Amino acid sequence: MSQNLASKLTKLGFTLSVSLTFVSLVAPLPALSQEKLLRTLNVTGRGVESIDTTLTQVELGVESTGKSASAVQQEVARRSTAVVELLKNRKVEKLETTGITLSPTYDYTGGRQVLTGYSATNRVRFQVPIPQSGILLDQAVQSGASRIDGLSFKASDTAIATAQQQALREATQDALQQARTVFSSLNITQKEIISIQINQATPPPSIPMVYATAARMKTGFDSTTPVIGGEQTVEATVTLTISY
Repeated sequence: MSQNLASKLTKLGFTLSVSLTFVSLVAPLPALSQEKLLRTLNVTGRGVESIDTTLTQVELGVESTGKSASAVQQEVARRSTAVVELLKNRKVEKLETTGITLSPTYDYTGGRQVLTGYSATNRVRFQVPIPQSGILLDQAVQSGASRIDGLSFKASDTAIATAQQQALREATQDALQQARTVFSSLNITQKEIISIQINQATPPPSIPMVYATAARMKTGFDSTTPVIGGEQTVEATVTLTISY
């Protein structure tokens, strides 16, 4: 705009304002370096503890057969009551009923199904210290038990809990020792533990034992039935993720 034009406009009462705006655009500079990816080593340690079994877990029952369903059921109830009273008097642990059955029995002759009677059972399960289990089994059979369906050995809950803690300690030390060996062999500096994964230390199922049937045990009671326990193992694993 010329100076003369500006002067004329001013005389006419117009005010002209001119402003200039400067915009600065700054483009991001390229990254000079990128962060290194985290390098890690995964190691799994294992710990195993063996403990003595001290308890016998027993499942036994009463079984009866006959022509009448009610008579069979009453016979089983009578003998089961006697067995349960014996077990309570001996102060067994974790006594519980595991099954009650009543079913018809048949004979198949000439292609025909003929009802011959009924069979009933009542089964219970309990725990008892191993030294007491042999004589208690004999007494249970004398009181009316006619089946021994299961016999297994286990350690006490306190012993298992203590073994679990020790197995976890062993597993952790095993994992750390493995990591130290690897880093030392490769001349690498260990940094920090990134994560820890614990596989719960649990005992295996109780140790089963094959046992004579109650019918065979009834042949004589001159000596106590021998019952011998064994060992139970508790295992744990610990996985460590370590950066370097």
